[in-house]
Amino acid sequence: MQRVANASVAVEGAIIAEINAGLLILLGIEDADSLEDIEWLSRKITNLRIFNDEDEVMNKSLLDTKGDVIVVSQFTLHAATKKGNRPSYIKAARPEVAIPLYEQFIQKLEKDLGKKVGTGVFGADMKVALVNDGPVTISIDTKNKE
Repeated sequence: MQRVANASVAVEGAIIAEINAGLLILLGIEDADSLEDIEWLSRKITNLRIFNDEDEVMNKSLLDTKGDVIVVSQFTLHAATKKGNRPSYIKAARPEVAIPLYEQFIQKLEKDLGKKVGTGVFGADMKVALVNDGPVTISIDTKNKE
């Protein structure tokens, strides 16, 4: 996820989601992911203190700032590059597994935030634009809950 000053997603030249300050979440789903992972991830993201307070210290959460969110499905996050020069996406979940979890994550995030979340289009060729604020970019792996 990236803390952004603004972000947008376009499909076929049309902007389908646009936000000001908040988070752009690039969500990669693998076969081993479950509803439990989705619920944990939503709670973690909404409560993670990565927004500045009055003293410019990262001490506020998305809930505190009432920031906006865009969620974009991105299977390439699971690229394995150990062998050769062509990435392997063997760990990425197939659409029949990924789409329901992607949709459940969006629903859970909307419930936790109490507001609508912008999205991309699963499987579409999307153009994502953003101004990373900080820059702050954080990777969270639900299989490594540290």
